[in-house]
Amino acid sequence: MEFRHLGRSGLVISEIAYGNWLTHGSQVEEEAALACVRAALDAGITTFDTADVYAETRAESVLGRALKGERREGLEIFTKVYWPTGPGRNDRGLSRKHIMESIDASLTRLGTDYVDLYQAHRFDHSTPLEETMLAFADVVRSGKALYIGVSEWNAEQIRAGADLARELRVPFISNQPQYSMLWRVIETEVVPTSEDLGLGQIVWSPIAQGVLTGKYLPGQAPPAGSRATDDKGGQNFISRMMGDELLTAVQSLRPLAESAGLTMAQLAVAWVLQNPNVSAAIIGASRPEQVTENVKAAGVKLEEELLSKIDVILEPFVERDAAQTQSPATRP
Repeated sequence: MEFRHLGRSGLVISEIAYGNWLTHGSQVEEEAALACVRAALDAGITTFDTADVYAETRAESVLGRALKGERREGLEIFTKVYWPTGPGRNDRGLSRKHIMESIDASLTRLGTDYVDLYQAHRFDHSTPLEETMLAFADVVRSGKALYIGVSEWNAEQIRAGADLARELRVPFISNQPQYSMLWRVIETEVVPTSEDLGLGQIVWSPIAQGVLTGKYLPGQAPPAGSRATDDKGGQNFISRMMGDELLTAVQSLRPLAESAGLTMAQLAVAWVLQNPNVSAAIIGASRPEQVTENVKAAGVKLEEELLSKIDVILEPFVERDAAQTQSPATRP
C-alpha cells in the first residue's frame, strides 16, 4: 500500500480507501462484509469511508463492528451527513440541528469517539452556508471530528465553504467526487479550485460501478448478481453506462491493461491515482478477493503513451460537463 497526504493537511491516508456504499447492510451479508474489511486491513488499507444514509444507517453499524478491536489510532474513519436518515422534517440536510444530531448517531453506530473526517454529503441550498460551516466547526472543536470535507460540491461552493472555514479556523481539507476514465467532470473547475485551496480529492466509483472491469459485454445480459441487476440502488446508477457502443469501447481497453500487467479494474483504479490532486480512490467489494486484487493498483505508474491510448478509445463517451457535478440520481 502507498500513502498520501489528504490535500495540504497533515493527515496521511491510504491511497486506496475502502467504502461501503452499496454493500454493507444491503447487497452483502454481514459475514461477507466483515471478510471484505479484513481483506482490506490485511492489504494495508487504513482508510474507511461510509455515510449515515448508506443502507438506511446499517452500513455504519456493520463497519463499526468490522473494525472493533483494531487500533483506532491506526485507522482513518470517514463518514457523511446530508441525506434523510429518518421521517422528520429535520432528519435531513445541513442544518445545525441535523448535523449535531447526526454526528452523535454516527459515532454510536461506528463505535468510536470521533471520526477523522466528517463530510457534507451534498450542498444544502435550503440552509445558510454560514450555519452549516459553524456547526461543522463546533463538531471539530468538540473533538467529535478532526477534519471536515464535502462531497459533490461544485467549485464555487467549495470556495465559499473554504472562505468560511478559514474565518472559523477549522480544517476543511477534502472533496469526495465521482471520478473515473468515463466521468471527468471535476477536471475543469473542481480540481484547479481544490489545488488552489489545498483540498484533496477522495474519489468514488473509479471503476464506474464495475463497467470498467469489462465484465459487462455488448449485446449480452448482465451477469447474474452483478451491480447492473441490483435493485437496491446500483441498477439505476449504472444503467446510463450500459450502451453497446460504450461497452465495446471498454473491451478495447483489455489489451492495454494486459500490456501493463494489470487487470482492467486495476487499470481503472490506477488511472484515477495518476491525478496528483487525488489523495485516495475508494473501492467497494462484495467478495474479499476483489479487495485483494484491486489494491494492487496502489503505487502503479502509468506511461503517458498508455494514458493517451485510453483517451482516444473512450473520448466519445467521456462526461466532462462541470454542471454534472451534483447529479441528484447518485448517492455515494
